[in-house]
Amino acid sequence: MIRNILFALALAIVPSALLLAAGEAFAAEAPSVRIVVPARDIMRGEVIGDSDLTYAQVSGTALPSTTVTKFEALTGMQARRLLRAGESLRADDVRHPVVVTKGQTVTMNFSAPGVELAAMGRAMSEGGVGDTVTVQNPASFRMVTATVTGPGAVRADAAISPVTTARK
Repeated sequence: MIRNILFALALAIVPSALLLAAGEAFAAEAPSVRIVVPARDIMRGEVIGDSDLTYAQVSGTALPSTTVTKFEALTGMQARRLLRAGESLRADDVRHPVVVTKGQTVTMNFSAPGVELAAMGRAMSEGGVGDTVTVQNPASFRMVTATVTGPGAVRADAAISPVTTARK
């Protein structure tokens, strides 16, 4: 009877000990990765500077591929949400600072071989430099997809921009 109890205890303890030892060995072999984390809480809409960031070492086994590992990917970008100090960051947690807002009057620059044209339009979405926005021509109500080039300025290539007409 005692032999059966000891046998049952051995069956319960030995596999757990083996799993624990295997887990520790696996954790020791896991590669360590240096990632960028906020040095302080960064509020939504704040533009991020070098002094707002620091590095942290984490295990690379469960690290998403979108985790930021370089300062350059975040410096000068705007936080889309509250970024907590010490937490890992993904590339989609930030965006270019908004320089064109929805409803804003913008200068649309069109260029084609031998032709340069500038017109006024109304931004139908917001974006930062390099982002794509939709712009409406207030006279014809045509919608043009354009790339933000600076505050209040967008570039649209008439040859490749989808053009649609909005209904009144």
